[in-house]
Amino acid sequence: QITYLIFMKRIDDLDLEKQQRAAFAEEEYCSLFDGVYPEPTEEESEQIANGEIDRVLRVPKETLRWNHFKNISPNDKKLKHIQDFVFPFIKTLSGETAHFTKHMKNAVFIIPSPSLLDEAISTIEAIFAEMSKDTNQHQDIQGDVYEMLLNEIASAGKNGQFRTPRHIIQLIVELVNPSERDKVGDPACGTGGFLLGAYQHVLNHIDISLLGEKEKKQLDSQYRGYDIDVTMVRLGLMNMMMHGIDNPSIDYMDTLSKKFDQSERNSYSVILANPPFTGNLNKGEIDDTLSLSTTKTELLFIERIHTMLRNGGTAGVIIPQGVLFGTAKAFVSARKIIIEESQLKAVITLPSGVFKPYAGVATAILIFTKAGETDDVWFYEMAHDGYSLDDKRAKIEKDDIPDIIEKYQSRDASAQNDRKEKHFFVPKKEIVENDYDLSFNSYKEEVYEEIEYDEPAVILERLSELEDEIQGELLKVKSLF
Repeated sequence: QITYLIFMKRIDDLDLEKQQRAAFAEEEYCSLFDGVYPEPTEEESEQIANGEIDRVLRVPKETLRWNHFKNISPNDKKLKHIQDFVFPFIKTLSGETAHFTKHMKNAVFIIPSPSLLDEAISTIEAIFAEMSKDTNQHQDIQGDVYEMLLNEIASAGKNGQFRTPRHIIQLIVELVNPSERDKVGDPACGTGGFLLGAYQHVLNHIDISLLGEKEKKQLDSQYRGYDIDVTMVRLGLMNMMMHGIDNPSIDYMDTLSKKFDQSERNSYSVILANPPFTGNLNKGEIDDTLSLSTTKTELLFIERIHTMLRNGGTAGVIIPQGVLFGTAKAFVSARKIIIEESQLKAVITLPSGVFKPYAGVATAILIFTKAGETDDVWFYEMAHDGYSLDDKRAKIEKDDIPDIIEKYQSRDASAQNDRKEKHFFVPKKEIVENDYDLSFNSYKEEVYEEIEYDEPAVILERLSELEDEIQGELLKVKSLF
């Protein structure tokens, strides 16, 4: 309910920004809030014109703006206005056939009391006043609020999902480096953070103002996500719309199930994902085209992502570290897929506190390209991500992320082979011989400092001197009584 209100505010803010840009450029702009709501049908318009029916209740769309209805008084009138007009209006913003309209169809606005609504609006105004101090023009506000709510309850979402921190998303996007020509997917997208990260990465490299309407629609259509939680689908859709994608493509689907759209196979040139960890599916629900004999979602998603990639497509995926070294047959088979049927480029282990406070699991990032040839795999052990690794996740100076990006982009198998360092290459042959083990510690060369001890006779002499000193002090104490 809070995110619905935030969406109402952001839609108003973005519309006003577009109006101002159009006025500055002396261009025409059709506002979302021009006209009346609900718009009369052709039949109603004809009946009204002929005097056959009275004009049905409609309101100017200007009254649906956040900056208008937030000032409506009394509060019970404000609540009724939002329930009767504002919320039904935002549910249909993208048109009757849009993904957003389809998944918002059964959404309801259920803030129960006028006073609670007024308090929520005041709180949101305060949040945005604080966020306006941030110079980041691509602020992921929907995701920030969801993360804040998860922090409040200090647990994962009801389906075990937890949001990927923005700096980790940015790291993976930088490593994969999607372009405006890439079709980008996420089979478990949550609030859409990876899709949004890829989109913003592209916008940083092109001038979107130079794109025509057709080119802009084409760019927007290249980002597609799925999730099994309808709340996440709605959040993701709203998130994408608030960042400039007018008709985002996020759908409700279990991409591991038999309902998976097989036309999505071999379809994406980039996949970015942080799929749910440690989940299990009923065997009868799993898509028959998946070959791994397991019900573990963290393994099945590896194969699903591989099948969704087209040849030459690249994935950046977060997995639990147990996938790197698990000895069960399904774990080994999953690793073989990304080593034997892909070019595995990098394995980056993350510290276990990255997803705190609602998960302490140790994770890793895999970067691989489908149908390539694995030769030497680059390993990196991240120790710090710029934040403390406790539940507070406070900002700190130590941060390996810039080093990871620089070292990955300039990696050279012939020059980075010191296994005493926190990054090095391992040849495929050695990995295969080690049962496809991808854990960093399996290949790191530990450095032990030699400690020199005194001769036993010297140590015994020193102990004897200490004993004499203790006895002398005890005699002094006894003399006092």
